[in-house]
Amino acid sequence: MGKGICVAGNMIVDILYSTNGWPEQGKLVHILGDVSRSTGGAVCNTIIDLAKLAPSMPLYAMGRVGADAEGDLILEKLGAHPNIDTSRVLRDGTSAFTLVLNDVLTNERTFFTCLGANGRFCEDDIDWDRLDCGILHIGYILLLSALDQEDAEFGSRMARLLCHAQRRGIKTSIDVVSEASDRFRRLVPPALKYADYCVINEIEAGETVGIPLRDENDRLIVENIPSALRRMKELGVSTWAVIHSPEGGYGMDERGNYVSIDSLRLPDGYIRGSVGAGDAFCAGVLCAAERGESLREAIELGIGSAAASLSEASATDGMRSEAEVRALYAKLR
Repeated sequence: MGKGICVAGNMIVDILYSTNGWPEQGKLVHILGDVSRSTGGAVCNTIIDLAKLAPSMPLYAMGRVGADAEGDLILEKLGAHPNIDTSRVLRDGTSAFTLVLNDVLTNERTFFTCLGANGRFCEDDIDWDRLDCGILHIGYILLLSALDQEDAEFGSRMARLLCHAQRRGIKTSIDVVSEASDRFRRLVPPALKYADYCVINEIEAGETVGIPLRDENDRLIVENIPSALRRMKELGVSTWAVIHSPEGGYGMDERGNYVSIDSLRLPDGYIRGSVGAGDAFCAGVLCAAERGESLREAIELGIGSAAASLSEASATDGMRSEAEVRALYAKLR
C-alpha cells in the first residue's frame, strides 16, 4: 500500500425538487413531495468510490464547503468512511450547490448552480507540509474559479498548483468538467504540462486537443482516439493519458503503449442512473495507479467501477469493493 490519495476540488450538494411542469416566466408550478439532497462533485464522488473500492487505503479530502447544512451533509457523508480524512476541508460562507428541478410531466431536468465556497478554493488553502500522499487528484478544471485564473508564469493557477505538488514528489491527476464553451483550449493544456495522470471523457478530450471524437450522428470516432491521447501526452501528461466513454476506456501509458478496452455488456434494465459513472471510472484508475498496477489493469478496474456505479441512481451508492467490482467485470465481460 502506498501513501494514499488526496482528492481536491469541487464539493457540491444537489438539491432535487420534483415539479408538475415548467412555468412561464412570472407564473407558478407546484413542488411535489419531499425535497432530496445528495452530495456530488469530484471530491465527494471520487473519494467515496475510492473508500468503497479500497477501505484500507489512506484517503484525504481537500477543498472548501460552507458553514451551513449542506456543508454538514458533505462532511457527514465523507466521515462515514473511516479511511477518509476530512481535516483539510475548510469551512466558510455558503456551500456549492445545484438546484435540480425535475419536471415529472416531461422527465426533463433544469439546473441552477452556485459555486459558493468552491469558487474560492486555491493553493493558499493547501498546507504542503501536512500533505503526505502518493497522488493528488483535483477536479474539476473549468469549475474552480480561483484556480481557473490565468497565471503569467504557468498559464493557469491550477498549473502552478500542480507544478508545486510535483516538486514535492507528489504525483498529480486532473479531471475536467464538461461544458459548452471555448475555454478548454485555454485552461486545460497548461494543467496537462504538470499532470502525471489525466482521466477525462471523450467530449472533454476532443475539445482540449482539437480532435473530434464524435461525429454528427453521435458515433464515437474510435480511430481518432490514439491521436487524441498522443496529443495529450505531447502537451505534458507524463504517465497515463486516459479517455473514457460509454463505449469503452482508452489510454496511453508512459512508454506510448495504447490500450483499448470495450465497455461491459450490461443486461437490459441494469442501468438505473449514470450521474456518477465518470467519477467511478476515475476512482478505479486512480486506485490501480496508487497500487502500481499497469494501465490495462487500471482501465479494467475503471470500467468495472463505472458499471457498478450504473446499477444505482445516485452517484456513489452502486460502488462496491474492489473484489466485487473485479467479479462484476469478469461476469459481464
